Amino acid sequence: MRDADHRFAFPAVLIGSCALAFGPWLVRLSGVGPVAAGFWRLALALPFLFAIAAVTRQPVHWPGRRLGLLVAVAAFFFAADLAAWHVGIHMTKLGNATLFGNVSSFGFAAWGLWLARRWPSRLQAVALGLAAVGAALLMGSSFELSPRHFAGDLLCLLAGLLYVGYLIAVQHGRGSLKPLPLLFLASAFGAAMLLPLSLGLGERIVPSDWTYVLLLALGSQVIGQGLLVYGIGHVPPLVVGLALLTQPAISAFVGWSAYGETLSPADWLGAAAIGAALVLVRLPERGLRQAAVQPS
Repeated sequence: MRDADHRFAFPAVLIGSCALAFGPWLVRLSGVGPVAAGFWRLALALPFLFAIAAVTRQPVHWPGRRLGLLVAVAAFFFAADLAAWHVGIHMTKLGNATLFGNVSSFGFAAWGLWLARRWPSRLQAVALGLAAVGAALLMGSSFELSPRHFAGDLLCLLAGLLYVGYLIAVQHGRGSLKPLPLLFLASAFGAAMLLPLSLGLGERIVPSDWTYVLLLALGSQVIGQGLLVYGIGHVPPLVVGLALLTQPAISAFVGWSAYGETLSPADWLGAAAIGAALVLVRLPERGLRQAAVQPS
């Protein structure tokens, strides 16, 4: 299928990434335990995903044993990612949590390079270099300001590595499944995994105010993951990976505006470098695109 037929795929990835950037803030405001927040993010999204799937003629159905196992694997990685990330969010800065959680950006980009069996073009290599410099500036500033956040940063880093597994499983699943049924099933499996874990940890499960967990479900899961899962079927992993790096900059701004967390000149420069990398990697319109046609 031609790129023009999916011209909204890249904007979908970018908008989805921006929506996901508000997740750490909403987790802090959720009023429940960090793993419970992950459960509600997935569980409350289910009726919305089911309704949207029906309206867009992507009915939810059991995809069979092989694809069902793949979706379950994706759900396991995603549930483990959410558990580690949400605990880490409470132990570090919002910018740190998003930055380390998005180590998946480089992991998924590396997967794309391996999948394509080729080196990136010169322009793509420059974009990767700029993104690495931008991430290093953001990371270095965070360590300088608050080394006490190390444990939280480490958990968020683990979450980012788990998220790579989720993205790879989703990319495989998108070869045979449409985005909404895949996301619905992965969310249902993930919620079923997170609830007993939250209960076992003795967390607070029921919020006193449902506003923030509902916003988390709608913003991060329905909009953020929904657009990302759609776009990942049509956008090269390298571009998806770099698009995800918009999250640390947005999350750092949220931390600055909502909690007074410091933004240094290095933070601004790092965010600008990531933005420039995203522009550069989109210029060639060819390169690491998959040969296989995937369903919309």
